[in-house]
Amino acid sequence: MSQDIQYEYRPEYLSISAPNKYNSETLRTEEMVLNMGPQHPSTHGVLRLEVVTDGEVVVDVVPHIGYLHRCFEKHAESLPFNQIIPYVDRLDYVAAMNSEHAYVMGVERMLGIENDIPKRIEYIRVVVAELNRLASHFVALGTYAMDIGAYTPFLWMMRDREQILRLLEWTCGARMLYNYVWIGGLFYDLPVGFEERCLEFIQYLKPKLVELQQLVVDNKIFIQRTANVGVLPLPVAINYGCTGPMLRGSGLRYDLRRVDGYSVYPELDFDVPIGEGKMGTVGDCWDRTWVRVVECWESVKIIEQSLVQLQGDYKRTPSFDPQAMVPKKIRPKAMDFYARAENSKGELGFFFRTDGRSDIPVRCKARACSFNNLSVIGELSKGALLADLVAIIGSIDVVMGEVDR
Repeated sequence: MSQDIQYEYRPEYLSISAPNKYNSETLRTEEMVLNMGPQHPSTHGVLRLEVVTDGEVVVDVVPHIGYLHRCFEKHAESLPFNQIIPYVDRLDYVAAMNSEHAYVMGVERMLGIENDIPKRIEYIRVVVAELNRLASHFVALGTYAMDIGAYTPFLWMMRDREQILRLLEWTCGARMLYNYVWIGGLFYDLPVGFEERCLEFIQYLKPKLVELQQLVVDNKIFIQRTANVGVLPLPVAINYGCTGPMLRGSGLRYDLRRVDGYSVYPELDFDVPIGEGKMGTVGDCWDRTWVRVVECWESVKIIEQSLVQLQGDYKRTPSFDPQAMVPKKIRPKAMDFYARAENSKGELGFFFRTDGRSDIPVRCKARACSFNNLSVIGELSKGALLADLVAIIGSIDVVMGEVDR
């Protein structure tokens, strides 16, 4: 009996399997190409990495994107400004409130109503945005710990994130994709009792953040896996356009909540943590993780101060209408306009081009922080061990929804 051939090697398989930067002619004899993804669990979604290795040492990493087909920018060219908000939610889907906040502020500035928004609405926006920032950092820290072998932090982070999602679901009825921050206002006011429940959660969370720090960033094994690994020098971070914890982890105190001073952030007291090389080199994987942990504490401070305002000078009244300033027709003047805000992963910006006649933008381009942060992975990985590549990817904290926009 003839035995069926299960696999037959052909030299052209490498070139026809998927587009690659490297081919058999450009590789040295001792080098080989490995594909990580797009289904690999440690690539945080639909990301494919073309990895060139020399034994266990990484020679180069080329990210290949475009597997998600989110098409946000084409959708935005056929929708009125107010109907784009649900699509904005789906960019960075683990920090949708922050994305909504950035987009809505941009449209309000184009309309010239930015300074007319009631302070209660501004403080509510800050509360929900910082809650969502916490939830985003919990996903980043939990999945990162799991990527490099620690399972318990992931369970703890998902447990506490669930409480945040329930609070946000209470405000608008949705767990992750909210459509809550509207141009000129909000979908609803906060539910009665939200301020008290949120404050209870904050008091519950503080000791949990101490436990997180002890379990993860102070853990000897975690330090050995992340310190002096994936070092991102500050000049390289700036040249690649990195923002957020990636940039601050490299030592630059740059946070748009301070630099641009939008919404009510100038009235709030909080610090901007930066990487200091406490366990290794400034800008390594440990520094980026430490910055995210400390930012959780800063978000707690911001939420506490905002809740004081929402229960004091700007408490709810029967006459308060969160939709009072919402325009019936959004038709900005003809202009090119760029607006930005500090998302949990960095600078999220929106470029608008309007013609002055329609309520549909001619162009709405998203400047996604994950796209720039991901592009630096080749620089971070050169010379690293293959076992450290997953640690480097996780420290970037990318969400492919805003990369494949």
